[in-house]
Amino acid sequence: MKFVKESVIRASPERVFSFHELPDAFERLVPPWENAQIIQRANISEIGSRAIIEQKIFGFLPSKWIAEHTAYDPPRMFEDVQIEGPFASWRHRHIVEPHPDGAILRDEIEFEPPMSIIGDLAAPVFILPRIDKMFDFRHKVTREWCENEL
Repeated sequence: MKFVKESVIRASPERVFSFHELPDAFERLVPPWENAQIIQRANISEIGSRAIIEQKIFGFLPSKWIAEHTAYDPPRMFEDVQIEGPFASWRHRHIVEPHPDGAILRDEIEFEPPMSIIGDLAAPVFILPRIDKMFDFRHKVTREWCENEL
């Protein structure tokens, strides 16, 4: 399955990319309703760097998510891949492109839901709306920092 979220941000691509390089960027991007605890931060500029997040799925099922950074091309793109976690697979590309009004921030996620066919059937109702809500929040936070912190 594929999910794409795209937003125009009125700031340079370099500024948008630099937001993601902040030491606490991931903490800023975790929506408050996600009930996630960051155990280990990743440095996006280090290929092989891993983030470890513990969370509760549906508020009560414990889950550990380990994501490894696999590509870094500033100020255009970085990528992380799930090594361990709630999905059968997850590859997330963070892409920043120039735009006449500043930059386009695009998150491209290729994933396979858990539980095979059951997960495939549940994805449109349970998984994709949650991912969409989370990335609405993430793009809002990024936009506010990039456009208002000048």
